[in-house]
Amino acid sequence: MSIAETHDGGPRLKPLSAADVRDLSVKSNFSGAVRAASHYGMIAIVGALIWLVASRYGLAWAVPLIAVQGYFVAFLFMVVHETAHKTAFRSHALNLAVGNLSAFMIGLPYEYYRLFHWDHHRYTQDPEKDPELIVGPKPKSDTQLAIAYSGLLQVLVRIRLMLRHAITGQVIVPWIPQAKRGSIVLEARLYLAGYLLLLAASLVLHSAILLWVWIVPLLAGQLILRPYLYAEHTGCERTRSAFENTRTTMTGRVMKWFAWNMPYHVEHHAYPTVPFHALPKLNAIVDGHIVYRGRNYRAVTRETWAWFRRQRQTT
Repeated sequence: MSIAETHDGGPRLKPLSAADVRDLSVKSNFSGAVRAASHYGMIAIVGALIWLVASRYGLAWAVPLIAVQGYFVAFLFMVVHETAHKTAFRSHALNLAVGNLSAFMIGLPYEYYRLFHWDHHRYTQDPEKDPELIVGPKPKSDTQLAIAYSGLLQVLVRIRLMLRHAITGQVIVPWIPQAKRGSIVLEARLYLAGYLLLLAASLVLHSAILLWVWIVPLLAGQLILRPYLYAEHTGCERTRSAFENTRTTMTGRVMKWFAWNMPYHVEHHAYPTVPFHALPKLNAIVDGHIVYRGRNYRAVTRETWAWFRRQRQTT
């Protein structure tokens, strides 16, 4: 194992050679298209079923389908994440197009998130500089912790921030460089205009279809997405090594597919240029170096919940 300098500003343990990383970092339009088509295809299919069941039998009968849709819609976050790294597709244009569509769907402006996420990689687990820790929960009770795990608070915060950017024209968060702040304001205003247009169309058509196939599922799906996201770093070491500050969690094929292989999160943080489809192969190479490995998401959620409670008791 050798020490190498990485693009994100710090020395990391590197079990692979530069040539190995280059071979694993080959992007694929085909792999990205298959994964994106399957993800959006499931959203379209389940959305159609929600509309069909609700219109024929009543909305109550569609609730189980709305819950299923929640998983697929909320996990569009993973599409935003992969396209933000520009590794979902070989094509730059496809990364931008699919990334912005997915970001619009979850209310998280794409370029804003890309810059936010860049600093997260650069300063992972640094409590003073990692944006995920800066905006993360500091629950003072089990009730506040439960609210954090619902994910609704995080959605509210990011939507409120987008509205602030759009309405005030000001960006003050430290992870957005001064030179980029104008484009972040424009992006927020374009997203807001799109939402208002869809709202106006729904009112004119007297249709609540978007509410039940998109908005409500997005909010419900946070109950799955947020514990998944907490598993990535919560309770890991605050060091510069991705093999110590990040967790890989074992899970089934369905979760890996729609999470775009991000359960292999140590691998992703150690080698962020490696696209999603090569992460299983990368895992086979570096697995022995991983310090934090979750058995499954139920077990890791119990661990992260307990970690948050211990933190509260010691502060």
